[in-house]
Amino acid sequence: MNFEFATAQRIIFGPGKLAELPNLIQGMGKKAALVTGTNAERIGPIFKTLRECGVEPAAFSIKKEPTVERITLFSATARELGCDFVVALGGGSIIDAGKAMAALLTNTNDLMDYLEVIGKGEPLTEDPAPCIAIPTTAGTGAEVTKNAVLKCEDNQVKVSMRHPKMLPTVALVDPELTLSMPPEVTASTGLDAFVQLLEAFISKKSNPLTDGICREGLKRVSRSLYHAYLHPEDLNARTDVAFASLCGGLALANAGLGVIHGFAGPIGGMFSAPHGMVCATLLPASAELNYSAMISRDPENPAIAKFDEAAQIILKDENGTIEEVFDRLKGLCAQMFVPGLSEFGIKESDFPAIVAKARNASSMKGNPIPLTDEELLSILNTSLNPPVDGNQTLYM
Repeated sequence: MNFEFATAQRIIFGPGKLAELPNLIQGMGKKAALVTGTNAERIGPIFKTLRECGVEPAAFSIKKEPTVERITLFSATARELGCDFVVALGGGSIIDAGKAMAALLTNTNDLMDYLEVIGKGEPLTEDPAPCIAIPTTAGTGAEVTKNAVLKCEDNQVKVSMRHPKMLPTVALVDPELTLSMPPEVTASTGLDAFVQLLEAFISKKSNPLTDGICREGLKRVSRSLYHAYLHPEDLNARTDVAFASLCGGLALANAGLGVIHGFAGPIGGMFSAPHGMVCATLLPASAELNYSAMISRDPENPAIAKFDEAAQIILKDENGTIEEVFDRLKGLCAQMFVPGLSEFGIKESDFPAIVAKARNASSMKGNPIPLTDEELLSILNTSLNPPVDGNQTLYM
């Protein structure tokens, strides 16, 4: 019962809540770094809102993923322009970029000084500039996490800039913004939310508070993700998944993750592979191997009971078993067209390098049991090709 819990200063959740943005930016400054993707239709109204509130926006567009080089350039430009605060509107990569830029507006050392794994991992010395995080996807929970995942192309890896002060000032979560997500984005981001909830729930760093958050998130994502995939216009389903994503962010920021995200960073750095879909691809094999490893080598591990409880929540059946969940996960991934690792250009010859990098990933520290190199290789081998069992589904 010894733990800490930290999150954004304010969380505002609900359909239509984007309308509260004018009130939220009051007092933050006169010039905003508006960090977005490339959707002009979505960016325009936010740009107009800022100007109507007397704030001059400076737009910074992230086309794919935030890189160390791009964030370094954008942060220096934002400082030169005199930006007082950051508004980040988009998916997890956009929000991560916004959090990093907010930190670098006031902490002016080289970005490598603050990066984990490949940098010095030094702490921030100054409070970041205010940051409003507005997610337009439902999966990463980046609006309530204290790190920013950045791609370093020189090292072919994704690593984090991490500090408790990097939690956004405001997390503004409006499920209406997710209505336009295409099915493949609904699948990849929603399954990422599922993975984050499951990994945080069984993490060896979990606590009673994160457990409660994970239980609620697992319940909602399990009942609504597949429905949102089939019926993207259903706001109730979208709201459930957006809330599950928020729960995943709250949980992982305080309980950590596990082997799936341990793999996802290196794979995302080495290959052109969307983070959420990588996590979805690795989910069935990783979950099953984690469970079997604990049963065989550490039968008293408390995460075994967590797995069993998660099965009852997911299946909405007090007699449900984790083996049933493993089977249905394979079916769900097949029905949502989750690819195998081979479709990202990954070959068996790449496995040793992926495993070596995954061992250094911060997410691996939360896995409930240390996995051997052979077990890690087994996960990659099993995940190399897409699942073929599409006869069952988890979320109907």
